[in-house]
This record gives sequence, structure tokens and C-alpha cells, in this order.
Amino acid sequence: MKNLTQPLFDLTGKTAIVTGAGQGIGRGIAEGLATAGASIVIADINSDTMSQTSSHIRETCKVEVMEFSLDVRREEQVLNLMDETIAAFGSLDILVNNAGIVTISEPQSMSMEDWDKTMDINLRSVFVLCQNAYHHLKKSANGKIINIASIYAIFGAQYLPSYAASKSGLVQLTRSLAIAWAPDNIQANCILPGWINTPLSIEGRKNNPAAHDIVVGRTPAGRWGDPQDLAGTAIFLASGASQYVTGVSIPVDGGYSIN
Repeated sequence: MKNLTQPLFDLTGKTAIVTGAGQGIGRGIAEGLATAGASIVIADINSDTMSQTSSHIRETCKVEVMEFSLDVRREEQVLNLMDETIAAFGSLDILVNNAGIVTISEPQSMSMEDWDKTMDINLRSVFVLCQNAYHHLKKSANGKIINIASIYAIFGAQYLPSYAASKSGLVQLTRSLAIAWAPDNIQANCILPGWINTPLSIEGRKNNPAAHDIVVGRTPAGRWGDPQDLAGTAIFLASGASQYVTGVSIPVDGGYSIN
């Protein structure tokens, strides 16, 4: 029988890669994993926000942090990310695929260039990252994949057809990985964020002030979420506490998706 006296949520000695961790949801998750003791690889295309997040985590969490400039569409960069992570920390235990984009357009007006870009970043890159992380996660005592999808994996979206399709595809990819890699003791799960206060959403509400009240009115929790609201779920899915949880998608949306 397992020793249940050990802290279930302790990530000390674990190494986590978090893509898109420079700001927003990725930063909130990276900070959460760091507070639980994990060493963090911040992989982001924006060097300025990446450096800010890195400095903050080092100062507040006292864990090792590595920065890696990453365009998730570039497979050679993904390979280098894995190599440098292993060289720096010796192992990879947790992969958080958070990097993504939103393209706003009605279906009849969307260009194939925008469609393909959304799919490349939100879905294809996740597969490439998971595939290249597989052998490292298999060597881990307990490999974890956490894919950040969206509540739009559940709903249709008039102005977000490529985004909704990519996030729904991400849920199905996660289920497939969970089945395929369960014999290797790798758990793959999804988080479905709801309406979260990120630089992108805050900027968007400047052009549509009514959006704030519409979301609050439908959300039982009565507020927009903050990036830190994702941290607890991410810690759970990254830790031994979720050893028997795989292939699931957890909405973190204040109840929006049930109302």
C-alpha cells in the first residue's frame, strides 16, 4: 500500500515545462506549480513577459527557473526545448501546453491562413510537444500532461470557429494520449478555463464593455476568474493526488458552463 503520509500535492524534485507562461493563464499555472515546489521551464515567444515571470517566480517561490524562447510551430525549437530541459534539470515530469491564440471571425469570412495558424498553434503544436516529451515523461516516476483547452470545447462560437474547433480537438487528443500512454504511467488531462482576466481579455473588453456584465450575470460565482484560479487544479493534475485521474476535462469557470 502507498505511503499516504507523504504530501499528496508536493511537487518538490519535479520539473515542469509550461508553454505560454509569460503572462495570463500560463503565468498563473507556472506560479502555482512553483509554489508546490516544482522547478519551472518557462517557454514563451515573448521574451519580455517571460523574463518578468521568471524573475517573479525565483524571488517569491525560491525554485529553479529556466527561460526558453519558443515558437511552438517550430519543431526544431521543441526538440531543443526538451534537450535543454533535460540538460538543466535531469528529467521532465510535467508538461503544461498552454500556448494558444484566438482568431475572431465569422466562418464565412475566415481566411484559410487564419484557420491554419490557429490549428497549428492550438492543436498541432500540442501534439508535437507531447510526442517529443513522451520518452522523458515515460522515464519519470509519474509523467503528467496538462492541456489547456477552453469552455469553447463545449460550446459553439459564432465568431471563434477555428478556436472552438481547435480546443475541442485538444480534448479528444488528450483522451487519446491518456489511453495510449496509461501503461507508461503517464496521465493526460485537460483544463477548460472559462472567462479569465488576462491581458487579452481585458483589452478585448475595452471594445465591448457590456461583455463584463454579461459574463458575470451568467456565472454562478459572480465574477470573472483570475489566472491564479487555475493554479489549484493544475497542481492537482500535476501531483500524485491525481494518480488515478486521466483523460478528463475539468472546467474552471465559476460554474459558467452549467448555468
